[in-house]
Amino acid sequence: MKAGNFLKVMVLLAAVGSPAQIAAQGYPAKPVRVIVPFPPGGGTDVQARVLFREMGEQLKQIFIIDNRSGAGGLVGAEAVVNSPADGYTLLLTTATIAINATLYAKILKFNPEKQLAPVTWVSTTPLVLSVHPSVPVRTAREMIDLARRKPGVFNAAINVPGSTSHMSAELLKQLGKVSFTTVPYKGGGLSMTALISGEVDFQFAEGLLVGPMARAGKARMLAVSTQKPSPSFPGLPTMDSILPGFAIDQWFGLFVPAGTPRDIVMAVNGATKKALDAKAVRAMFELEALTAIGDSPEEFGAHVKREIARYAEIIRKGNITIQ
Repeated sequence: MKAGNFLKVMVLLAAVGSPAQIAAQGYPAKPVRVIVPFPPGGGTDVQARVLFREMGEQLKQIFIIDNRSGAGGLVGAEAVVNSPADGYTLLLTTATIAINATLYAKILKFNPEKQLAPVTWVSTTPLVLSVHPSVPVRTAREMIDLARRKPGVFNAAINVPGSTSHMSAELLKQLGKVSFTTVPYKGGGLSMTALISGEVDFQFAEGLLVGPMARAGKARMLAVSTQKPSPSFPGLPTMDSILPGFAIDQWFGLFVPAGTPRDIVMAVNGATKKALDAKAVRAMFELEALTAIGDSPEEFGAHVKREIARYAEIIRKGNITIQ
């Protein structure tokens, strides 16, 4: 190729953009699969269906929700890791990915930090320390004091081993210097049933589930697990105000396989942020006590890294293992 022609080609390529940029300009050119690593009907699934319906309308493309449950979300996450890094397979998962990075470390077939690329932190919601009405306490402080005076008097429901409700209960043991029995269930719905029936004394419950039960007088809400007060639960104190350092939330985040072109990651990031501002999505978030985030891939990646380290410390101190 002559020097003059070579120069023209280089100028043309610079003007058009890199192959990744060219691909991103037409993204998505076909249906996108969104893997939700939990069963249909749960909080993650409901959120995904509303959020990606909005994204589909904006981008004029179909987003297919694919529920792949099992092993606390790891089955679905592994399916994403093993998918082509082309932006056509997404993962919407929860804080359990950060917990399970340590809890399942010996049997994990992939490295969440290295083989999943963060796109954005989608949303967050607090857990609510809630007791059965028969428990003779009105505040979280009273409950902690009673648990200290009578070790082992309480039993607590946890959604599943390795869940944020599990980690919240464990953090209560560690910071509150109390002992009680944890009783695992197979999901938030079953653990809530156990609470309102009196089968267990308390749990760190999903706000969407416990709110209606509290209004019906079937449960009593004492405090939120997040470090800041929640506008969804006005008047409830934070656990941090009683046990400094207590801060756990149920967050939801979007990932793609590592190696996905940067421009496609940013295209998904931008579309997600836009969808989070849509009226239908905002209405659903208000109903489910969710707060939208929508940060950059770098900010979300840093958050995930901090969460993995934080939960690793809780797991180590509690000597928690999965049977």
